[in-house]
Amino acid sequence: MSGQKKKNFQIEAFKHRVMVDPKYAEKTWKILEHAIQEIYNHNASGLSFEELYRNAYNMVLHKFGEKLYSGLVTTMTSHLGDISKSIEAAQGELFLEELNRKWLDHNKALQMIRDILMYMDRTFIPSTHKTPVHELGLNLWRDVVIHSSKTQIRLQDTLLELVHRERNGEVINRGLMRSIIKMLMDLGSFVYQEDFEQHFLEVSANFYGLESQQYIESCDCGDYLKKAERRLNEEMERVSHYLDARSLEKITNVVEKEMIENHMHRLVHMENSGLVNMLVNDKYDDLGRKYNLFRRVANGGLLIVRDVMTSYIRDTGKQLVTDPERLKDPVDFVQRLLDLKDKYDKIISLAFNNDKTFQNALNSSFEYFINLNARSPEFISLFVDDKLRKGLKGVSEEDVEVVLDKVMMLFRYLQEKDVFEKYYKQHLAKRLLAGKTVSDDAERSLIVKLKTECGYQFTSKLEGMFTDMKTSQDTMQGFHESLGAELGDSPSLTVQVLTTGSWPTQPSATCNLPAEILGVCEKFRSYYLGTHTGRRLSWQTNMGTADLKAIFGKGQKHELNVSTYQMCVLMLFNNADQLSYKEIEQATGIPASDLKRCLQSLACARVKSVLRKEPIGRDIAEDDAFSVNDKFSSKLYKVRISTVAAQRESEPENQETRQRVEEDRKPQIEAAIVRIMKSRRVLDHNNIVAEVIKQLQSRFLPNPVVIKKRIESLIEREFLERDKNDRKLYRYLA
Repeated sequence: MSGQKKKNFQIEAFKHRVMVDPKYAEKTWKILEHAIQEIYNHNASGLSFEELYRNAYNMVLHKFGEKLYSGLVTTMTSHLGDISKSIEAAQGELFLEELNRKWLDHNKALQMIRDILMYMDRTFIPSTHKTPVHELGLNLWRDVVIHSSKTQIRLQDTLLELVHRERNGEVINRGLMRSIIKMLMDLGSFVYQEDFEQHFLEVSANFYGLESQQYIESCDCGDYLKKAERRLNEEMERVSHYLDARSLEKITNVVEKEMIENHMHRLVHMENSGLVNMLVNDKYDDLGRKYNLFRRVANGGLLIVRDVMTSYIRDTGKQLVTDPERLKDPVDFVQRLLDLKDKYDKIISLAFNNDKTFQNALNSSFEYFINLNARSPEFISLFVDDKLRKGLKGVSEEDVEVVLDKVMMLFRYLQEKDVFEKYYKQHLAKRLLAGKTVSDDAERSLIVKLKTECGYQFTSKLEGMFTDMKTSQDTMQGFHESLGAELGDSPSLTVQVLTTGSWPTQPSATCNLPAEILGVCEKFRSYYLGTHTGRRLSWQTNMGTADLKAIFGKGQKHELNVSTYQMCVLMLFNNADQLSYKEIEQATGIPASDLKRCLQSLACARVKSVLRKEPIGRDIAEDDAFSVNDKFSSKLYKVRISTVAAQRESEPENQETRQRVEEDRKPQIEAAIVRIMKSRRVLDHNNIVAEVIKQLQSRFLPNPVVIKKRIESLIEREFLERDKNDRKLYRYLA
């Protein structure tokens, strides 16, 4: 088989030519033209679509596609011309209904025509780059019907009139509007934009410009914002019901510009109803509305609100911290700060969507005015002292944590955290030694918070104070076990042994203790030094308390809880009926300022006094005489005699504390300078100052003048040296 020759086949054309009827194209087109007219006249039920499709198919096949296409254009244009006239003839509200009905008819007819001419649509039209049938139908509708001289402006005016009526509260046919707008969209987005949207936005801008002017003249700020919000919501709803979704941003921009942006300053500063009025009166709804509307303005809407709020908070805070009346009560001073912070935290949470920029503005405002008052660190410590002494009795742990967290919030705003530490240590010491702390857990919780905020260095001594209290309990237990029998009827003694470095240094004032007390004190000293080698004890009599049993004139018995100084004074009256101020001072050796406070509390109390003073008066003079008040009485058996103590430091005491703080800062500044120079080796003056401030600002803000003095001191001690060529350049000396 493989050896045989392959045969070549040829297909030849017919020998005779196939003749087409010269009038075939004309006849066929007449059939199709009649069918198109019948479709437009709603008589399509009698047509054979299969036969019509075949006729159109044959025309294209026999190269009469051009005739078919041009005939279609002519027929549709003619028919749409008639439709246009019938639409133009429609009166009043029937105009849109007629337009919509004819549009729906045209769409149905177009679908049928496209089905008949499908073969032309798929072959002839792509090859000749002509417009497809469906698109052609839409273009002709646009050009012949919509853009006819009488319809175009009328349609635009009718649509805008309906929108205007709806804005004025009338009910319109939204379904019809939606159909007409969809028709414009179907004809091409540029038709919708040029024939409707562009004019719609212009008319809207004019409408809202006039309306906003009327509102701003007649409404207060809250009402104006409600109206603006309602208008904005109406436009959004309008877009969702019958406009193109892409119009949403454009129309809302128009409303925002005309009703909000153009009147922002006036709305914020409006007298008796603007932003400040809303802040003062906690108008959360109005503030929330203002925030949400102003947030929509791109170029700084919220910035205006934030700036005015910040300015007002700063002014309010400044008045609070500089008001001499407020400074008389430190606890009330801090409570007012906390109330102010709570107020604005609530506003930012409920009205300003917890906006971080507003929170930051609030924080910077508090930091600004809280540091205007140099006594803020002291007052915050006094507030803590008040709460941890008595203010938190019977309060749940959760509420205690809330109070402590608020205190920590104020603490973070302080630039002089080391000053707070100084006062806090003093106040904590007094609470611990007097046993007046309401809860050890609360005390420790605050120390943990301070440790988290400022590091171990900040709280190590505070923790040492708690350690001393625990160690002292064990020491006293050992003392009583060891010397219990020897003590006999001696007064019972409880000693707290304080490590000098951990506790606030107190000037060790000498005081002559009564002989009964002195004996037991000496026994404790011998016991303690016998069990601990290499230590020294010095009695801090200004920090102690005592319980005395007293019998007054008519045999009333009371137990008096007094300070050590008060005990020393009262014990003198066991051997004397009357003593002068000079005699008391000489016998006790108590410093004059402390003795006067002590005698004031004993002889000048508002309630019954333990001692009587002659002459009667509030102040203690050196020629006063004192005797026991035999008429003293109290419903209670145990009576606490409180010392007249200044809650806040006097000006000289404050200056003294400041001086101590300044001294404590010097080694910290020097240590920071050495750390920086050790790592950088060579650095200019300005950069050293900047680095020192950066390193120490978590504790305090160092003064550049002080930094310069510490650099000079380090140069003298040969830690640093100046560069020989550049005096502002420093070198580290290893």
